[in-house]
Order: sequence, then structure tokens, then C-alpha cells
Amino acid sequence: MEIRTRNRCEITKSENLEILHTLRNFPVYMGCTKQLQKEDLVADMTWVIFKNSGLIELKELIPLNILYPENHAGAVGKIWDNHHNAFAKFLSYYNPNSLIEIGGAHGILSKKYQDINSSNWTIVEPNPILASGVKVNLIKCFFDDTFIFEDDYDTIVHSHVFEHIYEPDAFIKYLSKLMKDGKKLIFSIPNMKVMLERKYTNCINFEHTIFLTEPYVEYLLAKHGFKIDKKEYFMDDHSIFYGTIKDSSVQPIQLNDSLYEENKKLYLDYILYHEVLVHNLNKRIENSTTKIYLFGAHVFSQYLIAFGLNTSKMVCLLDNDPNKQGKRLYGTDMQVASPEILKNIENPMVILKAGVYNNEIKKDILKNINHNVRFME
Repeated sequence: MEIRTRNRCEITKSENLEILHTLRNFPVYMGCTKQLQKEDLVADMTWVIFKNSGLIELKELIPLNILYPENHAGAVGKIWDNHHNAFAKFLSYYNPNSLIEIGGAHGILSKKYQDINSSNWTIVEPNPILASGVKVNLIKCFFDDTFIFEDDYDTIVHSHVFEHIYEPDAFIKYLSKLMKDGKKLIFSIPNMKVMLERKYTNCINFEHTIFLTEPYVEYLLAKHGFKIDKKEYFMDDHSIFYGTIKDSSVQPIQLNDSLYEENKKLYLDYILYHEVLVHNLNKRIENSTTKIYLFGAHVFSQYLIAFGLNTSKMVCLLDNDPNKQGKRLYGTDMQVASPEILKNIENPMVILKAGVYNNEIKKDILKNINHNVRFME
């Protein structure tokens, strides 16, 4: 596996980095698999911060073909459905007729928008898993500086893609080069600052390799000639919607000098929180006399295990995504089952650290499966 090393800030190109923390032997893929565990790949996950910009980045990058062997974007649940509905409504404010969506995955956004307005929609996606009823033109590839689109379009859209880009400056620069003034760039990104403040383990990882908060997004937009026309928050800890217009007259802006101290403290607090959390969870696991389960066949659980969570007394992992059930969480020996297996278990214990999705998951289990489930959070 050929690892690429970062030695400079992906936003400002400065090189004065400081190492913050390393998680050893972390699984390189956050999905589920049926392959033998001995075939799983792991790598050290080292996070650094750049003193000039305050940007937190992953130092060593996994090759894309290994990181994304297949699409694992299940987007299961009411919150994601509400997100797609809200973002489609936000998009409809601009009334686009011909769109390119970068990284459309399942195509659900296109379907939601086409329920509001008819449109000619093209998805650029290397690993599509189109949902039933999706009607789009499909270009199966990664979006990079070799991408050419010769048909007419008025809008480029992407949802929860920007945080996956290894070189965000080059990404926005190429979009700017591709787009004429007046064309629209509309996107949704995770609200990373709030996510890290609330200690959500799906914030930064091998896929989300840059702590891409609002100051950095808006710095790049201004640098490459995009005017922010509209901005909206979906929930207080999930996503931020940006509606921007290509405008070559936009002037660059500066980053705040306080970002280094703010972001460094935020990240180190996040590490300390999980070290203490896992220590306390392990004590409760050791003293428990009931069956114990871990919810989330995803990076949520991989992070807890990397911090030292004792899984030896756990029955299995639970996940609502049927595409994960019957498989094994990559990088672990844990099999995945539906939460329905809790139905007839007496007072089962479920470890639940799924960020913004915690309440949705807990409510569903208690109301529809087993009201006697106890949660460790």
C-alpha cells in the first residue's frame, strides 16, 4: 500500500506542522466485508495541525482505490431522509434545470429534487449504487482535473463530498476554472466544528482527512471567485448548506489568527474525552452480567475499539443497514446483525456512540424492538 504523506497545509500551503496524536493500526476502510480478517489493511492515523492556519489534517493518506473499494454510503434513517429533503428544497431556491452532481452515490438527492422540479441531472460517481426510481445520466469516474463535461449545465452540486477531497484548494480551483461567471455551485458539508465540540467520532478519519470548518470553506470560495449567496444550517450539529455563484470579482479574505489555539484545544479535548470514556465503558463492561452489544457497523465503533474498548464480552455489532447485516466490520472480528435480535433478550446492554443519530437509534429500539434495552452512552 503506497501511502502519500502531507507536509504542508492544504489550504494555505504553509509547512510549519505540529503532530497532535496518532491512533495506531486503524482500519483503512470504514465499511463491512465478507473477506477474511487477515486480508484487512490497517495504518497509523496521525493528525497534525499547521501553526499559521490552524488547520488540522491527516498526515498520511490512503490510496483512493483502497479507501473506496465499494460504496458504503448507506444513508439509512429519518435524519438522512430529512437532510435530503431539506437540501433539495434549498437547491430548488435556485431553480436549476441542468445539474452535475459530484459523488452522487445512491442518487437520492436527484430523486428528491426531481419531485419538486424537473431537471436534467448527471451524476459523477466512481462507485454508484443507485436507489430504486432514480433517473439520471451517470458518469462512472472520480471527479478530478481530467474531468471534462461538454454538455450545457447551470449548476454543480455536491453533498457530503467536499470533506472527502484530499486537495480542497485544487478541487475548488478546478471547479472555478470549469465554471463561467453566473453558474452556481451548491453544496452540503458536515458541520465539523460542532461535531468535534460534541466529540462525534465520525468527524475526522481516513475519509474526512481535513477539519474543514466554515472559515476554511469560505476562504477557499473567496480565493477562487465564488460569492456566497445563501447559507443555511440543517439541525445544529449535522450539515451546512452553501449556495454560491461564480463571480470573478470576489476578493480574497484572511484566516483568523486564533484558529490555531482554538482548533488545537478542540482536538486535544476530543482525544482526552475518548480516553476517559473508553476507560469508564470498560469498567462497566467488566462488571456487567447481561448481554452486551455495540451499535454501529461504521467508523463510530472502529474509533471506540482503537481507543481500547474491550469487545471480548460483546455478542455482536448492531446496525440498521441491511447491506451490512451478515457481514463483519472491517478491521475487527465483530459480526453485524439487525437490532431486531434484541427483541426477546432480557435487559440487554447496548453501547451507543453514534453522534447526531443517537436519539433516533435509541427511540427506534425502545419503541419498536425492546423497551427494556439499557444504553451505555
